[in-house]
Amino acid sequence: MPQPPTVSLDELADYLDRLLSAGEGQDVCPNGIQVEGRQRVRKVITGVSACRELFETARERDADAILVHHGIFWRGDPPVLRGVQYRRVSELVHGELSLLAYHLPLDRHPELGNNALAARALGLGELAPFGTLDGDAWGFRGRFDEPVPMAELTARCRELFGSEPLVFAHGPDLVTTVGVVSGGAQRVLPEAIDAGLDVFLTGEVSEWVMNLAREAGIHFIGAGHYATERLGVQALGEHLAERFGLEVEFVDIPNPV
Repeated sequence: MPQPPTVSLDELADYLDRLLSAGEGQDVCPNGIQVEGRQRVRKVITGVSACRELFETARERDADAILVHHGIFWRGDPPVLRGVQYRRVSELVHGELSLLAYHLPLDRHPELGNNALAARALGLGELAPFGTLDGDAWGFRGRFDEPVPMAELTARCRELFGSEPLVFAHGPDLVTTVGVVSGGAQRVLPEAIDAGLDVFLTGEVSEWVMNLAREAGIHFIGAGHYATERLGVQALGEHLAERFGLEVEFVDIPNPV
């Protein structure tokens, strides 16, 4: 019986680093291998956020590696393995599971990234980089060929992200230009206002957002941090399955935030 395809962990990580330009720009976490496990990879579990439930599921499903958008190491975290962090790492080590994480590189990728995928799925064209962090853009802005009723765009978001978006509808009834920056990018709203966009779409919302959107006359859509960041890691997993012939499975652990 033929053996299923495998790839070395280093080859897989090198490929992802190059594909996603992981060494470019600033980030608040290490991108690439965060925990090293088996040296040969046959099956990959993908998910949005690293957590113990995802790790346990990967062990149960006989995976070799886990690929996520949100890893377990972040700038400013205590540099010790205790409590929750110890139990997470312990689960990986005992399962000989590798953990690979790509944060902003997976947001900004023009083909497989969360924002480009969302923008195209919503029907936007003429995409251009938008939304800056430390001088680097990690979202996209685009425009509709024909103006779209705001109610229709809201319905498209509801269908695409599988969640009920929080909408502050203070812009025009018909919208043409939209900025998309997934996750917790509410602080990009002033940039969207300065750019004269009709709509700004992100994941999370802060208290100050409603009044700013109302006073600036812009629509704000908060479709959920988790919900807006499922697209990229799923597309990346499908790409790896095609590129290397690996078995790849997305595990959805819904988060209402």
